[in-house]
Amino acid sequence: MTAGRLDLLDRRLLFFTGKGGVGKTSVAAAAAALGAERGKRVLLVEVDAKGNLGALFDHPPIGFGPMQVRPNVHVMQMRTDESLREYLRLHVRVPALGGIGPLANVLEFVANAAPGVKEILTVGKICWEVHESVEGRAPWDLVVVDAAASGHVIAQLDAPRAIQELVQVGRVRTQTEWMIELLAAPEITALNVVTTPEELPVSETIELVGRAREELDVPLGVVIANRVLPEPLTRGDDAIVTALRLPDSAAILDRAVGSGAVGVLDALDLAAALRASRAPHLERLRQSVDLPIVNLPALFGSDPAQGVVDQLAAALAEELGT
Repeated sequence: MTAGRLDLLDRRLLFFTGKGGVGKTSVAAAAAALGAERGKRVLLVEVDAKGNLGALFDHPPIGFGPMQVRPNVHVMQMRTDESLREYLRLHVRVPALGGIGPLANVLEFVANAAPGVKEILTVGKICWEVHESVEGRAPWDLVVVDAAASGHVIAQLDAPRAIQELVQVGRVRTQTEWMIELLAAPEITALNVVTTPEELPVSETIELVGRAREELDVPLGVVIANRVLPEPLTRGDDAIVTALRLPDSAAILDRAVGSGAVGVLDALDLAAALRASRAPHLERLRQSVDLPIVNLPALFGSDPAQGVVDQLAAALAEELGT
């Protein structure tokens, strides 16, 4: 099942998670690029602070302040200390200069000691950007988040509820209430899971989707199967390849194109075998996850003139029916 005509990018807040190494950062960047192609003003947020997002757009390292990396796309890198300082300035009315240092140090200690505090600084900043954009005070039509990996994203998105259990009254509780409402709104928010057609990533994706449904109120969007291999041969091609391997045919090929021709046939066989080995994992994903599945291709030998982000964005557009 593909995701044709989904309204995924019509939402205001998209989280992308997945097991490490499946390409969630590239997919998040592709979603941001596609949103920008649709004319949306996009804020792309890097949560893990690895510095990969700027490089994907051929841009120098990104900081906490949003930086434009291409038309309609701004990128920011989440930093909990900067998020804390911004919260103190906006909501506690502590000035940026004078007095904030000692107080920030105290709250940083609390953030490390209390469950959910660091996560709320991250999710709170993201939700604040969406809230301000809905109210017309921030320019974003879409906020795309390269979220924590699948092993940590549940705790990250559950942080407002966890803080609510700790704080019964006051400003913090009031703010977590609107965050919870925003995160639970299906017309605004979607959690999307990136995987690859391999045993461990698929198993982790199935487990994550189940946990998200049980433990979170955040709506699920799509599962993105990344690095899906194309079908290199049709049934008719099989017969042709078999014929080309015959001694007389192989000799003709060698004379026509050089001695590497048989190696190309071997590579076709290898690609077909690799795709066949991954097909059961994709089928298990389809059978186990009741969500739209978006297939994105493996980009072996990708066109250097067209970056990975743009190639994935084009494939995503095709899958979404745009």
